[in-house]
Amino acid sequence: MTASATEPATPEAAELFAELPLAQPSSFAQWRALTGRVVKTMATKGELIVAFVTPLVFTLGFYLPLRFVMKLQGIDYAQFVMPIIVLQTMAFTMLSNAQLAAFEAMTGLSTRLQTMPIGTLVPLTSRICAGLVRSVTSLTGALLFGYMIGFEFSAGVGQAVLFCGFSLAIGTVLAIGADGLGSLTKSPEQLSQALTLPTLIFGMLSCGFVPERSFPEWIQPFVRNQPISQFSFALRDMAADGVSWGVLWVPLAWLIGLTVVFTPFAVWASVRRS
Repeated sequence: MTASATEPATPEAAELFAELPLAQPSSFAQWRALTGRVVKTMATKGELIVAFVTPLVFTLGFYLPLRFVMKLQGIDYAQFVMPIIVLQTMAFTMLSNAQLAAFEAMTGLSTRLQTMPIGTLVPLTSRICAGLVRSVTSLTGALLFGYMIGFEFSAGVGQAVLFCGFSLAIGTVLAIGADGLGSLTKSPEQLSQALTLPTLIFGMLSCGFVPERSFPEWIQPFVRNQPISQFSFALRDMAADGVSWGVLWVPLAWLIGLTVVFTPFAVWASVRRS
């Protein structure tokens, strides 16, 4: 007669399994594995190449049509337009993160990970960190192509580092909010369409492409105070003579406010049971 499944293991079996190491899940190892999986996928599918080349499309599309008009107004358009090119590349990262989160939710991967002994925030942080890799790649391309049209940092290394750090912070915060939306919608196509419209509206109705005086007076308060304009003001000063606290505090407040709103939302959307 065979032993029942509920009976205790025999001494021989206990000795056999005693030599095996106890499983000790590591959140860091899990994060590294999931982040590496996404980054490897981006590299093998050419997404990082697209992320690097996309700023070239923005540079040619934004700089070439308006450079002569702005030159007549005494504006160095390469310096003027570079912040909005960088912000557009960060928006590209936002869209990519939203699609990734929606795809994982749609295919059931997010639900599957919730049933496994994985740290609660590991899937979310792995997607955000993979998005940061994409942002760094895009920012590198944007600066390279920007130098080709005459953009340069005039305020020294410190302001250049601040420019890059602030740009990546903006991209990361936007990616966090988009990740939360992606986890909820579970539809990459619909989410991409939904996020594209506000990105275009805030981008076009900003001081990133043209000065505030180029807009009708009735809309100038919105154009001047909305976050994309405030981000572009700070980035423009960082690349020129250095940003002052009087200019920096408003975009910094926008960034902190968006972080406070987006982070809890993204965490809730990521850990909730569907």
